[in-house]
Amino acid sequence: MKTPVQFLFFLLLLVGSSCSSVRVVKTEPAPNFSLTNYRTFAFSDIESTGDIPQSGFYRSQVDALKNAITRQLERKGLLRVDAQPDLLMNIGVAIDEKVQTRQTDIRTDPPFYIGQRRYSWRSREVEVGRYRQGTIDIHLVDPKRNEMVWRGIVEGIVPDKPAKLQKQIDEGMEKLFAQL
Repeated sequence: MKTPVQFLFFLLLLVGSSCSSVRVVKTEPAPNFSLTNYRTFAFSDIESTGDIPQSGFYRSQVDALKNAITRQLERKGLLRVDAQPDLLMNIGVAIDEKVQTRQTDIRTDPPFYIGQRRYSWRSREVEVGRYRQGTIDIHLVDPKRNEMVWRGIVEGIVPDKPAKLQKQIDEGMEKLFAQL
């Protein structure tokens, strides 16, 4: 009796984890990079592009992003400092508004003949929704050698509600830094 229940629980867990709205696009460590060679880190520049409003809400989300990154690096044994860090962190944020479309098709949207002789039917794009897609690009830089030692990119759909956005930031940074 326990086996079907355990199987169902495992199946639900698998389906729930596969529907995540955040995905790690790429991680690139430099040759011979080891996080154990570093003890401290600090944030350098944050650059933003795209359709990002420069508002208080945006700044609060950047602070939430920094806090999520800090938690992940502190779990790995690094300490955040303000001066003379072993690692500098550059963060790039891009948020773009996207349009979701579908294409009309003769098989699904057949033309209706009204009796006119010069009737023609063309395939066209139909807008079905709009959403914002965000990408976070993180570079870890060794300031002594002035070279990038690790790069990670995460992307996902940006939710409108701040609570969901905070959860998504935390989830994305956890997934990204699990690969560090």
